[in-house]
Amino acid sequence: LNQTELLRQTADALARMDVALGLADLAADESWCRPRVDNSLKFEIRNGRHPVVEQTLRDEGQIFVANDCNLSASAMEAGESPLLEGGQLWLVTGPNMGGKSTFLRQNALMALLAQIGAYVPAQSAHIGVVDRLFSRVGASDDIARGRSTFMVEMVETAAILNRATNRSLVILDEIGRGTATFDGLSIAWATAEALHENNACRALFATHFHELTALAKTHTRVSNHTMKVREWEGEVVFLHEVGAGVADRSYGIQVARLAGLPEEVLERARAVLTLLEQQPHGASALTLDELPLFSRPASKEKNKPDPLHEMLDTLRPDELTPRQAIDILYQLKKMRDADSSR
Repeated sequence: LNQTELLRQTADALARMDVALGLADLAADESWCRPRVDNSLKFEIRNGRHPVVEQTLRDEGQIFVANDCNLSASAMEAGESPLLEGGQLWLVTGPNMGGKSTFLRQNALMALLAQIGAYVPAQSAHIGVVDRLFSRVGASDDIARGRSTFMVEMVETAAILNRATNRSLVILDEIGRGTATFDGLSIAWATAEALHENNACRALFATHFHELTALAKTHTRVSNHTMKVREWEGEVVFLHEVGAGVADRSYGIQVARLAGLPEEVLERARAVLTLLEQQPHGASALTLDELPLFSRPASKEKNKPDPLHEMLDTLRPDELTPRQAIDILYQLKKMRDADSSR
């Protein structure tokens, strides 16, 4: 017992060595770089990566797509007060599964790693000291306190707007999605303006409200960026690349198809989307009679059972003898010939 304090100090020293050696080993194995950290308002990342997602993709035989990010404050004009200097605000648009949230998280993670003295997963990094790191990502409620998902989102957003300074780093993911469309858009718009004008912080703001991209025309430190996608034979290919510009579509129905929604639901969604997109901008909301969202679409005749497919479903190739396999081939040929003669 008289050596308790010494044991605590030893354990603390070993823990610090373990963390330092672990980070050093990780940096060497994963080609991380030594960040430049100073008192500027820089935030310039070249070919940044998310270490956890990168490792997961590697285990699956896939390659992580690295991306650049530059939220650095622009050079001050002569006579301008340093207090008026502010960082860039990137509005990031693009479809779900396009990589927006991963992009936000990886840059926040690099700021944290740099300020604990670790190397970062990037080709190069120049990060001005961040006094606070704020994150509003994900969706969850607080049942114990009687808070809805939207209420939790607003409480966290309020904390950011009230506490962030021009030295803070803020990541916001889809603010306003938990309420009505116009309410959510209005809140997201005002939040982006406040971050630019009042907080003047370095910020990444991911959104599906494409109307927000108009802020880049009137706010000098706002710029638009998007997650690139390609369409190929009716399919959506997510490139996971960040580029300058604005997403032209959200590809929500395509993502829903990937998730396995029934085809009749997807067809109905396409029909409704087409009607909505045909409405002139600023037109009043359609009535249910004009847009019968709740009318039951004409049911399609269900496909009749296919004997050929049913037979193939019951086969167990590993359990067949050579003779049985030959007999089945003849049966399949007869079924094919009978079907083609109809």
